[in-house]
Amino acid sequence: MAAITASMVAELRAKTDAPMMECKKALTEANGDMAKAEEILRVKLGTKAGKAASRITAEGVVAIFIEGTTGGMIEVNSETDFVSKNESFIAMAKAAAELVAKHNPADVAALGALPYSQDGFGPTLEDVRKGLIGKIGENMTFRRFKAFRGGNKLASYLHGTRIGVVVEYEGDEVAAKDVAMHIAAMKPVALTSAEVPAELIEKERAIAAAKAAEDAAKAQAEGKPVQSPEIVAKRVEGAVQKFLKEVSLMNQPFVKNDKQTVEQMLKERGTTVKSFTLYVVGEGIEKKADDFAAEVAAQVAAAKAAA
Repeated sequence: MAAITASMVAELRAKTDAPMMECKKALTEANGDMAKAEEILRVKLGTKAGKAASRITAEGVVAIFIEGTTGGMIEVNSETDFVSKNESFIAMAKAAAELVAKHNPADVAALGALPYSQDGFGPTLEDVRKGLIGKIGENMTFRRFKAFRGGNKLASYLHGTRIGVVVEYEGDEVAAKDVAMHIAAMKPVALTSAEVPAELIEKERAIAAAKAAEDAAKAQAEGKPVQSPEIVAKRVEGAVQKFLKEVSLMNQPFVKNDKQTVEQMLKERGTTVKSFTLYVVGEGIEKKADDFAAEVAAQVAAAKAAA
């Protein structure tokens, strides 16, 4: 009888998402054969695709497809960075970007229903996704996408596979590509100051007001002169205006020449940016930090209590 180690149990659990005690039982029944134990669990607990569906996907890739004035960009997520480098996973992501561009689906469900076959899976993109989950043993999801079909010229930039930018523009292609690269580096939230979301502005105003109140309290405690409400209001507004310049594309210093703003560079090169879209893999997704040792201890304690 092969010895069943904690690392073997952990490996099988990572592959199947099955409870640890079930993993140990399956490994024992399979005499330590990992592949056989996995099959035992699949029969007993269902397919990996079903089990993996609840797992957090915070890694992944951004894929872009552009053909003339038509384009598509998509973020496809996986559980681990290792899978995000898998050739089949990347091929599916690139195909999904092309499907977005050519079909402009209304939502993820409509995207998944589009015809596509890969690696023996199909006939839809969703069937391929589920097939690769079963093959690779890890959850993967189509998180968000955008189709570009407005008739504007399109320029794109990919920083590796984790940051993607598409710029809609008129004018010089090189200037537009430079802007796309700038956006990936500086991550503006809006094209101009006027387009920065109101909630972000109010958040920044609240932070500036709190800082001013803290400074006033400190000055009072030290017996120093306290600024008038008018001056404090100007300080707060000054901080907000500084923030707006920092996060709006047109006001940012251009990364290739910080002596001019992006707006000045574009004017110099006869180019107009209509809009931009920036995707950063995993942005806003809360990653789960598993504590395997603590989970083992908790299950052992529960087993002892039940005995």
